[in-house]
Amino acid sequence: MTAASPADPLFATFARADVAFERGEGAWLVASDGSRWLDFGSGIAVNALGHAHPHLVAALTDQASRLWHVSNAFRIPEQERLAARLVAATFADRVFFTNSGAEALECAIKTARRYHWAKGRPERIRIVTFEGAFHGRTLATLAAGGQQKYLDGFGPKVEGFDQVPFFDLEALKAAITPETAAVLVEPIQGEGGIRPIPAQDLRALREICDANDILLIFDEVQTGIGRTGKLFAHEWTGVTPDILASAKGLGGGFPVGACLATEAAAAAMTAGSHGTTFGGNPLAMAVGNAVLDVVLAPGFLEHVQTLGLRLKQGLAQVVDQHPTVFEGVRGEGLMLGLKCKLAPAEVAAAFRGEKLLTIAAGDNVVRLLPPLIVDEAEVREAIARIDAAAAAIEAKAA
Repeated sequence: MTAASPADPLFATFARADVAFERGEGAWLVASDGSRWLDFGSGIAVNALGHAHPHLVAALTDQASRLWHVSNAFRIPEQERLAARLVAATFADRVFFTNSGAEALECAIKTARRYHWAKGRPERIRIVTFEGAFHGRTLATLAAGGQQKYLDGFGPKVEGFDQVPFFDLEALKAAITPETAAVLVEPIQGEGGIRPIPAQDLRALREICDANDILLIFDEVQTGIGRTGKLFAHEWTGVTPDILASAKGLGGGFPVGACLATEAAAAAMTAGSHGTTFGGNPLAMAVGNAVLDVVLAPGFLEHVQTLGLRLKQGLAQVVDQHPTVFEGVRGEGLMLGLKCKLAPAEVAAAFRGEKLLTIAAGDNVVRLLPPLIVDEAEVREAIARIDAAAAAIEAKAA
C-alpha cells in the first residue's frame, strides 16, 4: 500500500520561522514579501562575508564555468593552494577537506585514534569531551556532544566518548585512562551558549594532554575563520592543538570543512585510511580561497575586533536598560551571546518582530553572529532593534 503524500514533503526535523528570503546583500536579507531583515545570525556563523559578496560570487562563477568535480583520485590544484595557505597561517602541517563540520570532526576523531594505533596502542580510542558541547549530527559526533535531547531515538550511543562537567579539570584528569586517545573541546562553546574557556584553563589542558601523551583536538567549526577577531579562537590563548576541525565560515556559505593537524598527528593517515567523494572539490576550493583572500587581507581581523567591541559595549548598555529580560553579555569578537531571563526562543522571536535575525542557544542564550563585514551603522541598528524588542517584551509582560 502506498502511503498518502504529506502536505509538506520535507522531513519535519526543523522548527522553521515563517519567513522565506529571496536575495541578500552584505548583512541584509530581503524576504519574499519585500521586507528587509538585518542578519545577525549569518546562517549560524556560516555567511562570514555576508550575502552575495562580490569576490566570492566572482570566484564561484568563474570556477563553475570551468570545472566542478573530478574526485580526489586526481590532483586538485586549488585544494593544494588552500591547504598550503591554511598551513602557512596556522599551527598545522596537513589538511583534509570535507563538506561539513561534522565530517571534519569525524576525520579528527579518526586521526586521533589512528595516531595511537600506529604507535602500537590500538586500545587508545576513547575521547574526553565536555558537557554542553555540540560537535555535529553524525552518530559519532552526537556521542561526542553527549546531549541526550539529540541522542534520543537513535539507538545505542556510539562507544568511545567520556564526558565530564563543563571544563572541570579535576574531573577531566579522573576520566583519563590507559584507553584515552584525546581531549576534544570548543574554545568557546557555541550551541552550548557562548561559553568561553579561559586561557589559563586551556593552557592547563594542554599540559594535561602532554603529560599523558594524548592529543588535543579543538572544535573551531563555529569559532574559526575570523569569527573572534583571530583566524582561529585558540590564537588568543597561546595554546595550539594537535588537530583542529574547521567549517562554517571557511566557505562563506558554500559547504566546506577541513581537518587540520600537525605532521605527527596526521602521519598515520596514509593512502586508503580515509576518504571523501565531494570534499575538496574545485567549486568549494575556489570559494574557500576567495574567503581567505578577504579574511587574511591586512586590517580585516582588526575590523572584526573593533566592531565586536562596539557591539559588546552596546549590548551591555541594553542589558543594563532591560534587567527583566537580560542577565548579561558574553563572547569574543563577533561571536556574542545575550544571557536571557526568558526562553531564548521567545527572545529570538521578539527580535524577528523587529526584523533582526539571531540564533537561540543553550544556557538561555541568544547568539549574535553577524557577518564579519558588518559596519558601525549596522551594529548601531542591531542594538536599536534589540532595545525595541526588549521594550516590547516588557510591555507585554506589564
